[in-house]
Amino acid sequence: MSENEWSHRIIGACIEVHRTLGPGLLENVYQECLAREFSLQKIPFKKEVAKPITYKGVLTECGLRLDFLVDNQVIVELKAVESLLPVHKAQVLTYLKLTGCKLGLLINFNVPILKSGIERLVLDL
Repeated sequence: MSENEWSHRIIGACIEVHRTLGPGLLENVYQECLAREFSLQKIPFKKEVAKPITYKGVLTECGLRLDFLVDNQVIVELKAVESLLPVHKAQVLTYLKLTGCKLGLLINFNVPILKSGIERLVLDL
């Protein structure tokens, strides 16, 4: 499947979680429920993926921790905040740059209608 096809399925799973739980919970609750929904919908994913960072040829002890990586193609970063800030978008764009993925979805579950909490970010190559 392409990134765009995965994007459609991922957003559908997020909408199902949001429809069931609603806004106002902590991020880790949405993360656990979304992992369950991905499994139910047979969406291949890895949760809390650790990605090391190499800086000028040296592997650092710190690294990235992606909320989800779907089919090794799409990064899914979850938030449960009042509103998405530019720093949240910058975080996902940096994750894309450092992992080589092309598409990231930034999902804020703390909104009345999930559609208004979705940002689709594409790495500008």
